[in-house]
Amino acid sequence: MENRKVRVRFAPSPTGPLHIGGVRTALYNYLFAKKNKGDMILRIEDTDQGRYVPGAEHYIIESLEWCGIRFDEGVHMGGPYGPYRQSDRKELYVTYVQTLIDNGSAYYAFDTSEELDALRKELEAKKLQFQYDTHTRNALKNSLTLSEEEVKRKIQNGQPYVVRIRMPEKKEIVVNDMIRGRVVVNTSIMDDKVLFKSDGMPTYHLANVVDDHLMKITHVIRGEEWLPSAPLHVFLYQCFGWESTMPEFAHLPLLLKPDGNGKLSKRDGDRLGFPVFPLRWTDPVSGEVSSGYRESGYFPEAFINMLAFLGWNPGTEKEIFTLQELTEAFSIDRISKSGAKYDQEKAKWFNQQYLRMKSNEEIAHLFMPLLTTKMLHPTMEYVIKVIGLIKERVSFISEIWDQSFFFFVAPEKYDEQTVKKRWKEETPAIMKEVGAILMSIEPFDKQVAHDAVMQHIETHNLGTGAVMNCLRLCIVGAAMGPDMFEIISMIGKEESLRRIEKAVQIIA
Repeated sequence: MENRKVRVRFAPSPTGPLHIGGVRTALYNYLFAKKNKGDMILRIEDTDQGRYVPGAEHYIIESLEWCGIRFDEGVHMGGPYGPYRQSDRKELYVTYVQTLIDNGSAYYAFDTSEELDALRKELEAKKLQFQYDTHTRNALKNSLTLSEEEVKRKIQNGQPYVVRIRMPEKKEIVVNDMIRGRVVVNTSIMDDKVLFKSDGMPTYHLANVVDDHLMKITHVIRGEEWLPSAPLHVFLYQCFGWESTMPEFAHLPLLLKPDGNGKLSKRDGDRLGFPVFPLRWTDPVSGEVSSGYRESGYFPEAFINMLAFLGWNPGTEKEIFTLQELTEAFSIDRISKSGAKYDQEKAKWFNQQYLRMKSNEEIAHLFMPLLTTKMLHPTMEYVIKVIGLIKERVSFISEIWDQSFFFFVAPEKYDEQTVKKRWKEETPAIMKEVGAILMSIEPFDKQVAHDAVMQHIETHNLGTGAVMNCLRLCIVGAAMGPDMFEIISMIGKEESLRRIEKAVQIIA
């Protein structure tokens, strides 16, 4: 293995939108490949034609591009080991399944699904479980029990069949997993899995082993759900005589629900109000729309940083990593064996950190379209100043308006709790006095304005909280926002006075 160039693959099935667990698998493959100066391949595993969903393959590619995960070869770009879509490699698998039949590692099975279902129900009634395996196959309709002539006749007559792996009796299969260590499974508990289906398509088990071998894959990094299949895959390498070039395996821990009970699903996202897909997805059959991280306002680099930490850690206190830094820090031995709980607040925190790192100019450009939809056309210079005052208060671009609207429009309503608590009989007169002070300052200077208002409060023994909270209510409409004199300086003293007069009229 030492002399082979590292080659990994991300091999999703186009059966719907890409779950964030799948994105994390792609990310870990990417980081491992790039850390080891290797290649990353995108292969589409569409052997299960019954579950194929139109648009899913395009969605997968667009999602990974948005995340910044780049490939060296793949279904969308070609390469020396193509085609990279399994349905385009259909003819190729026939040769390999024949190799297994010829060397006695696989056999034809003619049992219908109805016959197997009936057998399953019969055994269930006796509280037993049915498995097509070393114990049952000799009593079923297959090329191990039928004569060679009968098998040939059935195939020539077009009778449907599947090809099954022929598991040996009581053989120990060892899977050396890079995350979980040595896993030993006895074949006596394994079933004779279907390798080739009656529709002429291979199953995942055959196709992925053949493709990984032909594409010279050195490391298979995939989800924990494939760990039970790993002994079968190791056995297939042995059957083909490919043990010396068999890839190393790493089975990643599950992404768990926020409470840790079970695998994170779309329903959890719907229930708790967060996306579980990278991009918005519209189901082509039902029309149901599922939210995406991109449309929810997450930056791709924040999303990727958050995902990297769900199951891996760098062993330091540092949490903010660029993709390049993640690549340099990544190692398989720092991946956890146990599942990682999804934390919505932490996801928001990552986005907030990335927003804060962006320049005020960049954020202003991202915020401008929202102002345009509100028929507001401030100068870019003005918006940049506003961003500088409020960007520490938000986690998403979409939250900026709620934290800054008063820089662009006068309040239409006034927070009832603040009015009830702060607005007294003498407040209108005090507000008019403050307005007069602001108007008298020429040229306007926020520090001079601050000192003059504070002097007035002290001289008349008015109480800073009482005055400033009511002034904020007049200017902003609520007890929120940055420094009061910053706001007045930005919107101008004339606009400030208009707002004071309007508030005095409306609240009274």
